[in-house]
Amino acid sequence: MIEPLSLDEAYLDVTHSTACQGSATLIAQSIRDDIWRELHLTASAGVAPIKFLAKVASDMNKPNGQFVIPPENVQKVVDNLPLEKIPGVGKVSLRKLHGAGFYHCEDIKNSDYRELLKRFGRLGASLWKRSHGIDEREVVVERERKSVGVERTFSQNISTYEECWQVIEEKLFPELERRLEKVSPDKSITKQGIKMKFADFQLTTIEHTHSMLELEDFKGLLRDIMARQQGREIRLLGLNVMLKSKAQTKQLSFFS
Repeated sequence: MIEPLSLDEAYLDVTHSTACQGSATLIAQSIRDDIWRELHLTASAGVAPIKFLAKVASDMNKPNGQFVIPPENVQKVVDNLPLEKIPGVGKVSLRKLHGAGFYHCEDIKNSDYRELLKRFGRLGASLWKRSHGIDEREVVVERERKSVGVERTFSQNISTYEECWQVIEEKLFPELERRLEKVSPDKSITKQGIKMKFADFQLTTIEHTHSMLELEDFKGLLRDIMARQQGREIRLLGLNVMLKSKAQTKQLSFFS
């Protein structure tokens, strides 16, 4: 069972797999070997009995290794885990947690659940579970796709509207159109937008509501987003669209 997270990352549930004698460790190694043999790319893997720890373990031996957390070691690993390693804990939340004296999962585990809930709400409840080695989420095979995007990081920064538009017209838009046709043949969308990253690594985005993918509509968006440039060069440019949900599609077809 496979749950994609991004272009290069996924959860796998191999509980009932008979491959590699049913060993999750050997399956992970086999996949990494296949990737190297076919693509000459390194890959990392994390093996654990629950999802959040598999994600944590996959970061342990990057860029070309794997880390295994057997069931009997779960609580020991969790106790020593810094809170910033838990997926979903951002910089703002981390500052609040540190301000309250919480640095590792063991600090959370030894605290009062009701107090955590009072101070941190749903985050507190989630951290309490994670700190006790609890993650009840299943690997979800089917997930509705919400967006399609393409982007380019430049080997040499660009700076003008004309340069950006040339990239959009000749490279990004045709690729976005091809990708969109695969998931929405009629090219129906709800929004389209532009992403831009400047030389100082600041990222900015802009979008507007629109029902169909249109090249010409990116011209106005590009002018608006470049108003934020402030003399900086541009190192990345991207286009994206938001897709109609299945519910929206059904409703529209009903009324038509």
